[in-house]
Amino acid sequence: MIEIPSRLENNTFKLIDLEKKLKPVGYVIGGGWEYDHGYFDYKMADNGSYLFVRLPFEAVDGEELDVKGVHVTLGRPFLLAHKYQRGLDDNVHDPNPLLNQFSEPQDPDAEFPQEWVQTGREYVSELEQIILNNMEISPRN
Repeated sequence: MIEIPSRLENNTFKLIDLEKKLKPVGYVIGGGWEYDHGYFDYKMADNGSYLFVRLPFEAVDGEELDVKGVHVTLGRPFLLAHKYQRGLDDNVHDPNPLLNQFSEPQDPDAEFPQEWVQTGREYVSELEQIILNNMEISPRN
């Protein structure tokens, strides 16, 4: 994981407004979200590892993410590599393997390739432009 300091940090927006701006350019809300926080993920590459730009966000004042109109505060973006196994997972311990056919990650926090760091910084810069130049920052409660 490589943190990328950004002007996005500690700014607050409506989650729905962020989604409307980020989804059309390829960002998705990652599957690991909780009731009070989550991540926007952009997959930069898929070459034996998934390489992501990840933008964390947290609900404001104890709100929950599934509440209509929820405001979120952005955290520090970071670059993340997720190395996956090729082929079948030999160590499945699932009572119903027909429902879960995905392999366990080989390394969910793999080393991020140096040759991709500058590209990741450029994606974060683009993300700043999309958000800060086109959206209204919400006052913190």
